[in-house]
Amino acid sequence: MKDATLKQVLADRAAKRAVVLATDLATGDERLIYPGAADDDPLKQEVQDAARRDRSGVVEAGGAQIFLNVYNPPLRLIIVGAVHIAQPLARMAAMTGYDVTVIDPRAAFASAERFPGVTVMTDWPDDAMTTLAPDPRTAIVTLTHDPKIDDPALEVALRSNAFYIGALGSKKTHNARLYRLGKAGFGDNDIARICGPVGLAIGAKSPAEIAVAILAQITERLRQSPA
Repeated sequence: MKDATLKQVLADRAAKRAVVLATDLATGDERLIYPGAADDDPLKQEVQDAARRDRSGVVEAGGAQIFLNVYNPPLRLIIVGAVHIAQPLARMAAMTGYDVTVIDPRAAFASAERFPGVTVMTDWPDDAMTTLAPDPRTAIVTLTHDPKIDDPALEVALRSNAFYIGALGSKKTHNARLYRLGKAGFGDNDIARICGPVGLAIGAKSPAEIAVAILAQITERLRQSPA
């Protein structure tokens, strides 16, 4: 890797910015490609696939063999609602490599004692979410059932390119949520991004089991969704 390229990769990693180094195996020519800004690049699809899968490897393009080396920032999980389900979900997500942030303006629930080792914010969700700036490496889950807390967070989430958005609640609750978001100006394709009721259908009942179902769905979306 050339010195200038290495310097830029280090800068991108410090800024937690995803970047892919493409190297022509025949000529040694190399260039950096940013998955979120590769619209005009002939390797756009291959770069986005490699970044989403966290998998470096060789691809063919225009008769050349190109090695794509992926430098991804850490995955992030934003949990809105410091409720019982959030506690096992935060712990399990941290174990699987996510930087976890719990948001809840109710300081009695959102405390460092209840959520050790993760970032806790007591801002209103829309303000906190705007500050956090969800990106393609971010999953977002709302858990409160309270439209005053969940809906502003979902509105910010839907305006972002987070790879996963989930919302806890029954089908009736979810339908009411979708109606409100529709009235707020979001179209069918926007609100279809929300997984609700959240989590894989594994018959989960306890808070820990529901957390397992949610994390499994996040993992499925991250690893198995078509690019």
